Amino acid sequence: MSPRERRAESASELRPLEFLRWAWRQLTSMRTALLLLLLLAVAAVPGSFIPQRGVDASAVQRYYIDHPKLSPILEKLGAFSVFSSVWFSAIYLLLMISLIGCILPRTKVYAKALRARPPRAPRNFSRLPASAQFETTAATSDVFAAGRRVLGRARIDVVEDGDAGELRAEKGYLRELGNLVFHICIVVALVGVAIGSLWGYRGNVVVVEGEGFSNTLSQYDEFSSGSLFDADTDLEPWSLELDDVLTRFYVEGNNRGAPKLFRATGTYSEGGEDRGDFEIEVNHPLSIGGEDVFLVGQGYAPVLRITDASGKVAFDGPVPFLPSDATYTSTGVVKVPDANGDQLGFQGFFLPTAFSTDPAKPSVSVFPGALNPRIGMNLWTGDLGLDDGTSQSVYSLDTSKMTQVKDGDGNFRVDLGPGESQKLPGGGSIEFVELRQFARFQIGHTPVVWLPLFGVGVGILGLSASLLVRPRRTWIRARRDGSRTVVEVAVLDRVPRDDLPADIDDLVSRLRAELGDTPEKELS
Repeated sequence: MSPRERRAESASELRPLEFLRWAWRQLTSMRTALLLLLLLAVAAVPGSFIPQRGVDASAVQRYYIDHPKLSPILEKLGAFSVFSSVWFSAIYLLLMISLIGCILPRTKVYAKALRARPPRAPRNFSRLPASAQFETTAATSDVFAAGRRVLGRARIDVVEDGDAGELRAEKGYLRELGNLVFHICIVVALVGVAIGSLWGYRGNVVVVEGEGFSNTLSQYDEFSSGSLFDADTDLEPWSLELDDVLTRFYVEGNNRGAPKLFRATGTYSEGGEDRGDFEIEVNHPLSIGGEDVFLVGQGYAPVLRITDASGKVAFDGPVPFLPSDATYTSTGVVKVPDANGDQLGFQGFFLPTAFSTDPAKPSVSVFPGALNPRIGMNLWTGDLGLDDGTSQSVYSLDTSKMTQVKDGDGNFRVDLGPGESQKLPGGGSIEFVELRQFARFQIGHTPVVWLPLFGVGVGILGLSASLLVRPRRTWIRARRDGSRTVVEVAVLDRVPRDDLPADIDDLVSRLRAELGDTPEKELS
């Protein structure tokens, strides 16, 4: 191997410390920061169209039912919890490290630039992108005084040597400051989001008219929190009573059936003291302490009464049915663990406005309002799976250890409207007592929620400054030549622009106007 080949081979090898230094420089480069920012935006896209457990766990269950083959793959990829997944967190942390690594050295350079004075004028102005020259009868000191007035708030130094001298000016320091502020605010926003994720929580609960909710972990239907949130000590003590759910839908036109108004009203108390009435509408939450209560959904909760063969009431209460389409066709289950020794399970649909053109075919809902409400359910008997201690969703029925009840015409089916009842095979009955509505509340606590908003707001101002401010250096050189003063002017933009020639013509015109000079003779 020749000496040249040995040098080439040794030059390509990096020691561990050198490799780490190289990797750090790559990570903290602005190009890498922009790439990670773009990658973070792309990584957040699945969370916008794939249901997330922290937002709507029931939607995730429906997705499993609709896509049984795709769902396990998405589960392994963390697609149902995008914003808490390992790969999203890795991008998030790398972006923060990259931004901090970019900001610190650039801040040091900027601080040094703030203390520096404008640089000396180049020897040959003609080599600069824009320059001009003229003669005047004014003295060199008058030229420099006029230059100060024309250049305004720029940082200016004047160096005079007898009948000659030069003025050095620089402006546009806010451009780099705006750039730094923008990147710092990105970090601030990321830190604010991280704090909210670590110490915040979000929960969902369905509350039926006439019932209430207390802010305890056991009463939530769905609950997710950050790793540093302690549900035993950090949940605020408050409760609410839901009196009425008001719903309005458009009844004609292209928007027929679309929601027009959702409003939940009732009373609430905090710390054991009554606070008064509340009205919650979409995008108008109720704030209690440091927590917000949002109205995110509404549906129907038929009140059912089930008696067993001995005449004992085995179940009596409202059953929330979850809407599955725009007409509020809703699904729900009723679990009756103790009915004369048997365990019963009802599973079926609720139709707010039932309609059918053929009595032999099942009805469908044609409008989300409760104009002709009916319930249709199948009956199962067997083991509900409640005795083994395994938690179950109240909105699904595990029929793996149960048998569907049949009658003389096939599978037994419940078909009821308000005020109607139906006998059950083997004795007992089921009655549709009345129809109530429920409100689905999302309750969340996000600490320092103002911090990301502050970061975004100030970041936009910084970005605007970095785009609009023109960093520019200007030099004016003057020397006395007999009875005249020869003035040379040059301008250099630190950001390339196409309007320099026009700008320097305007600068010369204003300078000569300040001197009270007329352009009798120009040398350019």
